[in-house]
Amino acid sequence: MLTEERYAAILKILAEKKAVTVLELTKALQTSESTVRRDLTALHRSGRLYKVYGGATTIDNNYSSSEEDMQTKWDLYPEEKVAIGRKAAELITGEDFVYIDAGSTTLHLIDFLTDNGATFVTNGMQHAVRLLAKGFKVFIIGGAVKAVTEAVVGTEALKSLENYNFTKGFFGTNGISPKSGFSTPDADEGAVKSEAMARCKSAFVLADSSKFNKISPITFAGISSATIITGRLEDKKYRDYTTVLEGE
Repeated sequence: MLTEERYAAILKILAEKKAVTVLELTKALQTSESTVRRDLTALHRSGRLYKVYGGATTIDNNYSSSEEDMQTKWDLYPEEKVAIGRKAAELITGEDFVYIDAGSTTLHLIDFLTDNGATFVTNGMQHAVRLLAKGFKVFIIGGAVKAVTEAVVGTEALKSLENYNFTKGFFGTNGISPKSGFSTPDADEGAVKSEAMARCKSAFVLADSSKFNKISPITFAGISSATIITGRLEDKKYRDYTTVLEGE
């Protein structure tokens, strides 16, 4: 199959599925992974698709107001999230007073923590349980629990955060865009993220590659407000807007 024929086939599959993995394309095109990856890179550079870790999405697939539940999120991009969690955990020292935002990628961070004396505050129900199980001193902010993400949100949560000053904060996001910054589908959850981030000396957003070039309805911070920790950065333009750490 000629190069342009492969390009056409890839774009046709993407038009139908909106997102596709390298493995799916190797099977559909009956070609090697290296060839598919080169094709995706070329199509990404020409603006015909958006290359993400392990595959690609359509360019017009960059706005989303949907929110998956925690189990669904946990099952997505597991290898990349593990790499991100490991990288983030390396940044925490025994002197830190740390905020951990609710989310599946920030949950992976906890797996790599060592009991070095750091203290944690979180609005994630699963996060608090996992931190306690590892023997850490942990506080959970008060407020209403959002069922889908198991995050504590609302007016009481915002009031709770007024008492804290964090050395470091680690946050999840649904979208990252140079123009729209870090975004999330829910206004209440966005308000908590924004308030917590404002109370951090250093803030980090943990995001797998599917979050880049994506916009959700509520912006909770500008892109320069935090360092991004990801698996492998495909779109180097993001380094023009903020610091990016890769956790491959």
